Amino acid sequence: MTPSESRAAFFRAFPAVASALVLGSIDQTITATALPAISAAFGEVERIAWVVVGYLLAGTIAAAVFGRLGDALGRKRMLLVAFGIQAAGSVAAALAPGFEALLLARLAQGFGGGGLLTLAMAVVGESVTARERGRYQAWLVACFMGASAFGPLAGGWLTALFGWRSVFLAGLPLAATGAWLTLRLPHRPPAATRFRFDALGALLFTAFVLALLGLLDRIQRMSWEALPWAAGFGAFALLACAALLRVERRVPDPLLPVPVLSEASVWRANALSACVAGAIVSLISFLPFYLIAVRGVPVATAGLMLLPMSLGGGLGALVSGSFTARTGRTMLLPVIGLVFATAMLCVLAGFAGRMPLWLLPWMLGLVTLGFGTTFPSVQTTVQVAAGAGMLGVATASVQFMRNLGSSTGAALLGAVLFGTLALMDAGLAQRFAEIMRGGRDALATLPPGELARLAEGFRALFIGAAVLAGVATVLACRVPLRRV
Repeated sequence: MTPSESRAAFFRAFPAVASALVLGSIDQTITATALPAISAAFGEVERIAWVVVGYLLAGTIAAAVFGRLGDALGRKRMLLVAFGIQAAGSVAAALAPGFEALLLARLAQGFGGGGLLTLAMAVVGESVTARERGRYQAWLVACFMGASAFGPLAGGWLTALFGWRSVFLAGLPLAATGAWLTLRLPHRPPAATRFRFDALGALLFTAFVLALLGLLDRIQRMSWEALPWAAGFGAFALLACAALLRVERRVPDPLLPVPVLSEASVWRANALSACVAGAIVSLISFLPFYLIAVRGVPVATAGLMLLPMSLGGGLGALVSGSFTARTGRTMLLPVIGLVFATAMLCVLAGFAGRMPLWLLPWMLGLVTLGFGTTFPSVQTTVQVAAGAGMLGVATASVQFMRNLGSSTGAALLGAVLFGTLALMDAGLAQRFAEIMRGGRDALATLPPGELARLAEGFRALFIGAAVLAGVATVLACRVPLRRV
């Protein structure tokens, strides 16, 4: 396929693919600036990150399922299914009467959103050549990051004007438009003529992810009472993982082909992607609390201040994708970008509390600029290393690891934040929770010097994100496949 043919094929599919990406990504971040209002409505603070984490964990399961079913049954058909599930979850979230019902709705919404993101990337992978994928995947990353940028801004605006429930209804018109555009896609026959869905593998995979969710939830509670539950969930997760690996080596059509996913270029690229996603989602989840509680920023303005983060990520992806298309080098810019992002996070850990408020968003934008260089490179590396016959599975593995990294990173760094506050003062974490339940008016009840102590907790959050970025840097240096 010539470059001009690749370009024509890409832009034929782009409207439907972009709709799927925008909808799947905006629902990950539109709740960020609504989290304080949701926590106030339901009296939840310690578990509020699960509004984001639940969506991502469901997307983690969906990545593997939709990637495999897209290969077997056709991506056009499965895109329509994903749009339907996502829309139903959105309506349920908007009508949720309690926090547990909201989490269940977010799981459904995330399952549909995870399918949208996975199938969209796979459609591009089958449409263009390996070397050109970085260039066009950068377009998609720009859509993803642009939607992520718009999400917090729209979430803050909608929450301020119409209440937090409105943020879950905002994507319904886009879901309808995306489904209509998907119907107009050209029909492509499925890759597999004979296929038996790996139901046992899907069940074990779901059990593993849910047990991991329970483990992370108990760890985040930071109490001795939660320790036995955490141990139980951890043991169950290990058993489910061992059984899953045993089953996947034996079934003819595995949900997760072990030989492909264990190839060095595949697992290292996916692992670095998980670290990057964990750092980004943790920052997006907790920075609104920092801006509102520590720096005194209004809710609507907090969303605007996160805008440079998404713009930086999109710019980094565009530069990295174009560089790969010109040179064929996949990991050179990610290594440089990750070193830069790690350094910026260390600066924020040391000086964020004394940094002028206008400068802070642009520093965060520089962090995601470095992170963004990894997005197209990881996707291209994994798809090439897995081969054309496993394109859907390879694409799903990237989305799976990003979602798993996002959910795990958000939970662990949330535990770091609340754990640091608890170590400084046994009641400090509880007082922070009460502040978030009471809104900005509760800030006046803080004893002198308490804001500075809260800032120390967020310093630990920046350090944790820097550690994740440093691990990603080491992995990027060790990916064997460095040129396509």
